[in-house]
Amino acid sequence: MPFPVSQTGSIPLPSFALWQERGELRSAPLTILPETWYGDMGPLSPMAGMLMTGHDMVHVAIAPPDALEAGLAEKVAAIVNKDLFGTRLLLGGKIPRIVGHYQTLQTAESIAQSLRSLGLVAVVCHDSELRQPSSGRFRAHTLELGAGETTFRDRGRQARVIEAKSVFLILKGMVQTHTEKETTSTRMKFSLPATVLTGGIPIWRRVEEKSKNQSVQTDCFVRLYDRKSPEPIVEIFQLDFDYSGLGAKLASSLENLNTLVMELRDRFPEAVFDSRLTEHFGVDVPFATPGDEIEINCKLIYLCHQAVSSPGPSV
Repeated sequence: MPFPVSQTGSIPLPSFALWQERGELRSAPLTILPETWYGDMGPLSPMAGMLMTGHDMVHVAIAPPDALEAGLAEKVAAIVNKDLFGTRLLLGGKIPRIVGHYQTLQTAESIAQSLRSLGLVAVVCHDSELRQPSSGRFRAHTLELGAGETTFRDRGRQARVIEAKSVFLILKGMVQTHTEKETTSTRMKFSLPATVLTGGIPIWRRVEEKSKNQSVQTDCFVRLYDRKSPEPIVEIFQLDFDYSGLGAKLASSLENLNTLVMELRDRFPEAVFDSRLTEHFGVDVPFATPGDEIEINCKLIYLCHQAVSSPGPSV
């Protein structure tokens, strides 16, 4: 069945329910313009339209200033074309926040330069960069402390040796995993119809009841970065690390991780240490999943630290 075309040239798509009814819930080579009316959800925003047409939008993010000086929020709001209340929230956060989404790198860099002129740390990054999946991240399971270098080994005993001056950033954070488990329990239930049929003799029957229990597991992590890439060179998880290398310092896994972090900070004295992600933060990126939040925030923090250590455009 052909879809009618609006006066603007956009194609109004049917709702997901209609697609499912037709058995056509699959990828289709349709061009979706920003002004398209998308089923029952109303018109798409320009930002959503860019994403759904495969356009690699460019984000501008800023690091929160140490102090919110008088008049700063008004100036930022005028530059990024946002309301004053929302701008104050962005500037008052604890981690870098995305303040604008643009179609071209040139426009984004112009906005970022205007923000830098106000004394803010501003970075520019493509949407594909923020969402880029990891390519074989090294997850350490043990470590060996040598003279002037530290050796990390994964569960396969593969080694990664890092020199003291190689680490630029030590990032500590927390990730929460939500799991849902279905359980079945059996109980006795009084059966009134059966009791009536037996002339008043109480009848009980076994019935099964299903219930869903949700649990949240918290796991802290530590990531080491060099100056070359926002992809960590080593990743350590609290619940997946062998702390025997700490010797007499063994305690609970969280205490061990904190001890390990102190050891790493001593081993890599030139590295910046950042532990802001031990709190939970969302993101300002459209269509980001809960699993994306940690990765996106890690990259934004890395880019802002990189911009501070080497001022200039960040692409």
